[in-house]
Amino acid sequence: MNWKKWAITSIVVFVVLEILNFLVHMVILSGIYQATASLWRSQQEMMGMMWMNYLVELIWAFIFVYIFAKGYEGKGWLEGLRFGLIIGLFFSLPMSIGTYVTQPFPFSLALYWFIFGVINSTIIGIVASLIYKPLES
Repeated sequence: MNWKKWAITSIVVFVVLEILNFLVHMVILSGIYQATASLWRSQQEMMGMMWMNYLVELIWAFIFVYIFAKGYEGKGWLEGLRFGLIIGLFFSLPMSIGTYVTQPFPFSLALYWFIFGVINSTIIGIVASLIYKPLES
């Protein structure tokens, strides 16, 4: 495993993930979040705890790239697309539907979380495939 490329790829994946999360949650879904404001913590309370979210997403990015690197087949961006799609389905389906089942969110929000989760993972899978390369033997 190329540890330097793994670290660099992980940081880039994290940055791209944060950009995508901003677009999804602060732009695209902001109307739904405003309409369901009574179900959320206050903005001030969320912002005070947001560091935990960033830390978890950073760790997640390193794990995401680690799994990608361990299964690396050298098949280009299509490998990244496939990997991101699989991880997106694996991660987003139980998160979105599980949250919908246990909390009073509208189904449309769960559906958007699922769809955008798969799209985001697919994009960062492609990013990982374009950056990560194993050590030459």
